[in-house]
Amino acid sequence: MCGILGYTGERRAVEVLLEGLAPLEYRGYDSSGICVIDEGRLDRYRAVGSLDQLRTVLDVAEPSGATTGIGHTRWATHGGVTVENAHPFTGCDGDQVAIVLNGVIDNYLELRRELEGLGHRFESETDAEVVAHLIEG
Repeated sequence: MCGILGYTGERRAVEVLLEGLAPLEYRGYDSSGICVIDEGRLDRYRAVGSLDQLRTVLDVAEPSGATTGIGHTRWATHGGVTVENAHPFTGCDGDQVAIVLNGVIDNYLELRRELEGLGHRFESETDAEVVAHLIEG
């Protein structure tokens, strides 16, 4: 089962999101990720495996002190267990919208083909990424 968490406040979002995702570790997820808004830019950090793997990515990246973000633990439904398939997802330009999603989009292949015909580029094999591109327009 997946888990979703969002935060906006005065604390450093990366720390709050990791704290909030930690109790979800028992759910059998295969990847995790967070996205924070830093000075109008979306910064994503994703990893396959446990939250410890995501912490390692964050230790290397040394993210900012951003105070708004979203987090997700994924249990694969579409696409393999890869960093590319880990949430959060963004649209084509990467700075307009970031989403996390629980659930399944039954007609995602049809939507994806339509969006690709309009010039959208996808990085994953998932159904969830379609939502970011739909919102992006």
